[in-house]
Amino acid sequence: MLICFFDIKGIVHREFVPRGQTVNQEFYLGVLKRLRERVRRTRPELWRMGEWLVHHDNAPAHTALRVRHFLTSQGLTLVPHPPYSPDLAPADFFLFPHMKRDLKGQRFNTLEDVKAASTRVLNSIQVEEFQRCFELWKQRLDKFISSNGEYLEGD
Repeated sequence: MLICFFDIKGIVHREFVPRGQTVNQEFYLGVLKRLRERVRRTRPELWRMGEWLVHHDNAPAHTALRVRHFLTSQGLTLVPHPPYSPDLAPADFFLFPHMKRDLKGQRFNTLEDVKAASTRVLNSIQVEEFQRCFELWKQRLDKFISSNGEYLEGD
C-alpha cells in the first residue's frame, strides 16, 4: 500500500506501508509526523507561513480522535471531505488512475520492483499535471456544493 501526499507543485511525501502493517490511527500519526517534517524541509515557504492544508478521505485512521487532536495541536487545517465521495479525493480521481495507467501490463518479480516502478511513475508526473488536478478538484467541489451534496455521475 502506498500513502502519498501531493500539492500543486508535486509529490510532497510518499511512503509504502510495510507488509503486514495495518493502517490504524497509531501508524497514521507516524505518517503525519513524517509528512510534517517533509513539508518543513521541502516547502519551507508554506511551513514558515503556516498556510498548508491537509486533505484526506474519511478512512477510520484519518478520522480517529487522536489524529484530529494531533492536527489541531499542530495548527494544521484539515480540508473536510464529504462521506462516500471518492470522486472528490484527488488521489482517487487523479493520482492512482495515473499510476494504474502507467503501470498497466507490466509484470514485477518482487515487491521491491513494484515499489521502484511506482516511485518512477510518481517522479515522472509533471507539475502541470498536478496543477490541472487541483483545477479539476476545485471544479468537482464547486459542482458538489452547487448540487447540495447530491451524487453526480461523470465529470
